[in-house]
Amino acid sequence: MTRKLPLLALIAALAAGGAWYFGPANEPAGLVLPALAQTEDTGTTTMDAEVEILPDHVLGDVNAPVTVIEYASYTCPHCANFHEEQFQELKAEYIDTGKVKFIHREVYFDQYGLRAGLLAQCGGDMRYYGISGMLYDQQKEWIGSGEPEEILDNLVTLGKVAGLSEDEARACMDFDGNDMVEKLVGTFRHYAEADGINATPTLVIDGEKHSNMAYADLKAIIEARLAAQ
Repeated sequence: MTRKLPLLALIAALAAGGAWYFGPANEPAGLVLPALAQTEDTGTTTMDAEVEILPDHVLGDVNAPVTVIEYASYTCPHCANFHEEQFQELKAEYIDTGKVKFIHREVYFDQYGLRAGLLAQCGGDMRYYGISGMLYDQQKEWIGSGEPEEILDNLVTLGKVAGLSEDEARACMDFDGNDMVEKLVGTFRHYAEADGINATPTLVIDGEKHSNMAYADLKAIIEARLAAQ
């Protein structure tokens, strides 16, 4: 029987793991979510029940007729491609025009994606999508050779470009005594399990799950939803 991996163990697994980003040629097939379940019954900890689920960061009109939720990882190459291509058209045609409410939900495969998520949160709600966009746009640059110290230094540099001081950026990404780590991982697991997410990027459009797709297909789904209003 499959049981949940306790949240503390999931955090430890992510924190101990290296980067899963190796480029498209060596990318794990489908980028399946790690460590959400295991075969042993480990029980549920008090922290599992009490962890705070963070509110979504909403881009666009909160009352827009169509809601698009993207599940993505900052270390997923296909997610970076989605933000470079489909997302730009989606934003211009539907988000900026008040037709789509967009929500980005972070998925963590490794400690570096989690640190990137901490950095995005560090800027607050007003700067979240700015930092998030930079993380995707400059994914290859900040991951660099994949060396841990290089990645951390590159993330600090990115944070400074976004207006954070070096001390602020490093403090935000520090795992030790940082309750935001528990909140981010708990929020990730809560929504990923609720929506049955097992790969990235995945889109949930008005409650219906879709895998990555060309913009023409995404546009057709949104237009059908708008016509049904």
